[in-house]
Amino acid sequence: MLPAPLTPHSPAPADLVLRGARIHTVDATLPAAEALAVRDGRIVWLGDDADADRWTGPGTRVVQAGGRLVLPGFIDAHNHVRLGSDDACVQLAGARSLSEIHARIAAWRARHPDAAWIEAEAFDYSALPDGRMPTAADLDPVTGDVPAMVLSYDVHTAWLNSKALDRLGVRADRTDLPFGKARTDPATGAPTGFVQDFAVRGLSRDGHRALRELGVPWASPERQYGRLVKSLDDAIRFGITTVVEPQNSLDDLPLFERARAEGRLRSRLVAALFHPRGTSDADLDDFAAAARAHDGDRIRVGPLKLYIDDVVEPRTAALLEPYATGCRGHRGETFYPVEEFADLLVKLDARGFQCFVHATGDRGIRTVLDAVERARSVNGARDARHQIVHVECLDPADVPRFAELGVVACMQPRHCAPEIAGPGQDWAENVGEGRWHKAWPMRSLATAGATLAFSSDWNVAEMDPMIGIYTAVTRRPLAGGEAWMPEETVDVATAVHAYTMGSAYANFLEDERGSLTVGKAADFVVLSRDILRIAPEDIPGTVADIVVVAGEVAHESGSGDVTGPFTPV
Repeated sequence: MLPAPLTPHSPAPADLVLRGARIHTVDATLPAAEALAVRDGRIVWLGDDADADRWTGPGTRVVQAGGRLVLPGFIDAHNHVRLGSDDACVQLAGARSLSEIHARIAAWRARHPDAAWIEAEAFDYSALPDGRMPTAADLDPVTGDVPAMVLSYDVHTAWLNSKALDRLGVRADRTDLPFGKARTDPATGAPTGFVQDFAVRGLSRDGHRALRELGVPWASPERQYGRLVKSLDDAIRFGITTVVEPQNSLDDLPLFERARAEGRLRSRLVAALFHPRGTSDADLDDFAAAARAHDGDRIRVGPLKLYIDDVVEPRTAALLEPYATGCRGHRGETFYPVEEFADLLVKLDARGFQCFVHATGDRGIRTVLDAVERARSVNGARDARHQIVHVECLDPADVPRFAELGVVACMQPRHCAPEIAGPGQDWAENVGEGRWHKAWPMRSLATAGATLAFSSDWNVAEMDPMIGIYTAVTRRPLAGGEAWMPEETVDVATAVHAYTMGSAYANFLEDERGSLTVGKAADFVVLSRDILRIAPEDIPGTVADIVVVAGEVAHESGSGDVTGPFTPV
């Protein structure tokens, strides 16, 4: 049937009209609609389907949603698309024992007999019994004389065999490395093969350069670019219309520009710059210049990424009380003395930088909150929107401080899944059952008025927002089963808000993205299932049938009814 002809009282035709939809706008002023119109990449109208003909002309592209749910495009507030998942690595996800790790490496070696390096990723700490960390001796039997580097699933640690220790110059008198800190045997002083702080050092500009110069293939620019474009393809497929890449050096920015030039950057991107300890005032000047140079709606550079502590699984997060396992009295360490970190945040805040601070342990989180409080006292309150990223183990006394200080809780729901962090896993065992009530308190933070910004932390966890939403709503394993700490679940609408408007606000994008509102960018997703109405266990497996960025269809799953002219994004 042809659209009704435009009359003198009709608006000018839209470029795209979405019809027959159940639109959840995430905008309280107009919570729901059945249709919308787009012109010049922006939403110009939302309303009843019966009125959509008024916006339709001969050149209008019409998308028939067929009653499906439409949401704002997801904004993944912490997604390491540049780390991605590397096809050249041995994949260890799901390997639950050392023997299984050996089998996967052996199978890879059989397919790549001439490989100069063995590289693997997604090692799970729980694959080794009794909470111990791996050693070179654990790798040597299956890797032989070929250097091997295995990255943990969170990329916070590296595991080297004896040949790699030698190739990378790790010795008893050289354990403080550009790419991490090598652990040593307490009896002999020899390096064990386990390197911590890899995310802080190995992913820094200097650390990455050192690995590249030492011949580690994983660190090469082409391997980085391959990971990036593969992850970007996944992002748009999952309906992620804005990606926040949280940790980059200035050297990495050309990778994003290349992806855009080659048509591989179909989502919008916000890139945070890494601020390791020792970053100079001259570096800050360079960061500010990069932010001015990259301030478009497709690529924006600006926030700074810092670390205050590491992670719970290898017992390197900073806790208020000692770990329940491991060395008696050990509480983990902060990367900065408390006063030094507070002075640093005061300085960065005074210069107008927004800070994303990695903090997982309750002492690490409190250190950051105290520093933000100091910055507000010294510099005066401003709309800084500093973020604490992860918020894994939060003391109840600090819950209200997020809203009081205007600090965003950037959280990754999938991290708290029982099969990842719950009873029997290293996270839960290391903090001890007496502190489980502190684990990822999403509902408590939301009730206290904090801004929740949800994300995947890919490739630490699955990128798919459906998996994150399912976990936030159920706290159950992906395969079903008993919930862990269900009192901290949130409802689906809250989880959707955190993946859209919450993440938009967290990144100063709320005037442009995060809701389907007249005047905002036309970034939206048509889902295969109505996740606001179906049973929670059916949320995983829901797919993005159609993804639109700036009014252009950037992805189609093969279903849906789309007619009219098409211009690639």
